[in-house]
Amino acid sequence: MPDESIDTLVIGGGQAGLTMSHRLKQRAIAHLVLERRRIAERWRSERWDGLMFQFPNWSVRLPEFTFPHSDPDGFSDTASVITFIEDYAAFVAPPIRCGVEVTRLRRDAGGFFAEIAGGSIAARNVVIATGPYQRPLRPELLREHSGLLQVHASDYKNPAQLPDGAVLVIGAGASGAQITDELVRAGRRVFLSIGRHNRLPRRYRGRDLIWWLAEMGVDETPVEQRGPSRLLPVITGAHGGHTIDFRRFAADGVTLLGRVTAARDGVLEIAPDLATNIANGDAYYATFLGIVDDFVAARGLAHPDDPLARVRLPDPPALTAPLRMIDLRTERISSVIWATGYGLDLNWIDIPVLDADGAPRHRHGVSDVPGLYFLGLQWLSKMKSSFLSGVGDDAAVLADHIAARS
Repeated sequence: MPDESIDTLVIGGGQAGLTMSHRLKQRAIAHLVLERRRIAERWRSERWDGLMFQFPNWSVRLPEFTFPHSDPDGFSDTASVITFIEDYAAFVAPPIRCGVEVTRLRRDAGGFFAEIAGGSIAARNVVIATGPYQRPLRPELLREHSGLLQVHASDYKNPAQLPDGAVLVIGAGASGAQITDELVRAGRRVFLSIGRHNRLPRRYRGRDLIWWLAEMGVDETPVEQRGPSRLLPVITGAHGGHTIDFRRFAADGVTLLGRVTAARDGVLEIAPDLATNIANGDAYYATFLGIVDDFVAARGLAHPDDPLARVRLPDPPALTAPLRMIDLRTERISSVIWATGYGLDLNWIDIPVLDADGAPRHRHGVSDVPGLYFLGLQWLSKMKSSFLSGVGDDAAVLADHIAARS
């Protein structure tokens, strides 16, 4: 027998779980939120000190709750985002218990059972709102190199954390690019391994990228129309927000590399794919500029042309004569930062709702199992599903679905 029962159980106390609670309260649905640590835990413990949010202040909001700021076009630090989520929690006043981890979720004919330390909770509905960044992905490529400090981006804090010597950053998504920029500004010698990526302008024709996505309705693109790429855009909000340009990195002293494919006795083998990866990123960037240009022309909008956005620096030697091997000792590389992304960690769900890759099967957050829902995942229903400004729409749909089940 369960120790207690509730109509709807929400698992996760970040922005998705809090927003779900808000929507359930609006519909007078009895519920409980469980958070294994603290509200907004990943914002607290898995972000580096200098991280600036990638969305401009004017675009940051949660349902019925706007982000306080003095500079609409500026970008805020992590502490400000944490405070915003804490203030939103105070506004929502959710029935939440922190420090309670669900170790197993199972189901029988009577409903769902969430096992926690010392007991269990029964629920008619369950919403999994644990976010998209659950399990840091770190390849085993350098497992045998014990003399090398290795940290995932989720554990990186600041340049002073790293020993003297050069730094190898593996992964050139938003985190890898921002960390590389920070290390260079701190005077560190940096090697950056670049794989496939989608590069976009921070600003174009006088407007921020996020403004264009909203104005053109791109952020409302339904998941059914999502393209084949699963890569997130390479953008940054650091230092006022600027466009990431890997040629500029090279001009500032960064050694660009292709993908690291093997390691033996301190020597890394590098794939001959750097030029191709850079070219593909350039093509993605140019395609977006063209889409904006067409949109402006079709509607006769008064947004002046921006020729500087198309200026390309000369190719650095790393592109014209790419390195195929790197000797860690010779280059005095003492640290590796794995900016290699995250995976889901849902194995505690003891219900046949996950596919072969461990991802949940659902349609717009509604799973195949009646009463089981997911919220806050990337592209849950549309592009902006995992944005702070987008999670509320999905939460409202799920709350309506739960209310209809009643």
